[in-house]
Amino acid sequence: MKSINVVIPTFNEEENVNQVYAQVIAELDKYRDRYDVGIMFIDNDSTDATRALIVKLAQEDKRVKAIFNAMNFGFVKSQFYGLISAPGDAVILMAADLQDPPATIPLLISEWEKGSKVVTGIVKKSKENILMFFVRKLYYKVIHRLSDVNQIEHFNGYALYSREFIEVIREIKDPQPYLRGMVAELGFKRTSIYYEQAKRLRGETKFNFFKLYDLAMLGITSYSKSVMRIATMLGFGLAIVSFLIGLYTVVMKLINWDTYPVGTAAMVVGVFVLGSIQLFFIGMLGEYILNINARILNRPLVVEERRINF
Repeated sequence: MKSINVVIPTFNEEENVNQVYAQVIAELDKYRDRYDVGIMFIDNDSTDATRALIVKLAQEDKRVKAIFNAMNFGFVKSQFYGLISAPGDAVILMAADLQDPPATIPLLISEWEKGSKVVTGIVKKSKENILMFFVRKLYYKVIHRLSDVNQIEHFNGYALYSREFIEVIREIKDPQPYLRGMVAELGFKRTSIYYEQAKRLRGETKFNFFKLYDLAMLGITSYSKSVMRIATMLGFGLAIVSFLIGLYTVVMKLINWDTYPVGTAAMVVGVFVLGSIQLFFIGMLGEYILNINARILNRPLVVEERRINF
């Protein structure tokens, strides 16, 4: 009998663990006669009661598995490690905050049964903060334009992944995995379902501005050469313009030595404009170097402290 497992990354989700378990297992129970079903939590060193609640669930229901990380290795690494560690012919990755609605699980399974190797959940509407949704939408547009791979817009990782896909990404051994890019890049037969993203009802989001920025830079630096090429072309273009302006100024000054003014305002503005452009692209170059450095170090994705029910 084939098996389906749902992987749920957690970090300080004590207010959501029992609720997400109840809703997910209710959906999976609809398939008990056709598949072995289960849930796997991967906890990123929670400091509240999350782990105690997961242990209790695992004791009461042997279909619940858990991996406890030795420390907080970050959401990106933890969710990816959970995905490649989970058993099953199909693995569904979803958030613990219930913004990815468990009620859509049958839609994912249905598309998988039709032959899709990856079934992505696409957010068509969202009840989250309007400004945050706009920023996300803008980011998806930007990375879609910059990326060498046709990125999937409004896809946050919630999806059903087949065993064939998981085995391929397991072999990649990327210490800085950008899962959304891998889904777009690897060419497996893919379909999508569409859903409205719910508002987080309990607890506070763990994604502050800096974590979102880090995730955005990971996507851009992993799947785009365009930024550095824009810098090269812009630098070349500005160099030509600056040379022509400089040549014009020198010629006019030589012709009209006493009457042609060489004002400082234009020079100051030029210096500040060129300086700001240089600082921006130096910062982007630094992001690329940080990405390269993390991959060269090749540290493990996570270090496990404990496994339950494996």
